[in-house]
Amino acid sequence: MRRWLVHREVPSPNWNERKLPVSMVVLHYTGMESAQAALDRLCDPAAEVSAHYLIDEDGTVSGLVDEDKRAWHAGRSSWRGITDVNSASVGIELVNPGHEFGYRPFPDAQIEALLPLLADIVKRHNIPRANVVGHSDVAPARKEDPGELFPWELLARHRLCLPTPKLSMRLLYDNEAAFYLALERFGYDITDQEAAVRAFQRRWRPQRIDGQVDGHIGALLFELLLERDLGHAR
Repeated sequence: MRRWLVHREVPSPNWNERKLPVSMVVLHYTGMESAQAALDRLCDPAAEVSAHYLIDEDGTVSGLVDEDKRAWHAGRSSWRGITDVNSASVGIELVNPGHEFGYRPFPDAQIEALLPLLADIVKRHNIPRANVVGHSDVAPARKEDPGELFPWELLARHRLCLPTPKLSMRLLYDNEAAFYLALERFGYDITDQEAAVRAFQRRWRPQRIDGQVDGHIGALLFELLLERDLGHAR
């Protein structure tokens, strides 16, 4: 199991029983001013929020909720037809002040601790790379984490998430409705269309996050769907 990857156990009371098998990992940032403030909140019964793991900026990994239990990290969310994301996922919180308190790059020590933990989770639960996602992917209208500074491409090099596709063209869909249907087919909740586009950009084109559909993100989405349809998104 995971014990060799966890430096300390800090049990949170905020969990209940799963209703679905684990098929996803959701990555978060804490968005609080300190690691201790985040840990206190994740273990506060009144807060009604938790995660399975918390990784501090120095690489310390805290185990909060056993993986066989349903931690309360995703909130109102959905991904690829799953609307009880908490039941279907393992939640990992990365200590970072977030956009509200001075968003900054994730330290090497923190990512070096994340990589083996994530690899272990993905292997044990046979989670496809396409289902290693950010909080903003599953809750685009509410969340921005882990944000545009998160090193997704490093994870992709370790085959722990999908890489950003290499593009040879721009692609404008026949109309924006076609793009949104494709975005929904890939997995995003498109109830708030601009928020869904921003979430897609934050993950796949973080250099420009404007909520506008253009040929660049159209081509990215096309390639991602093609890779999945060809069975290359495991």
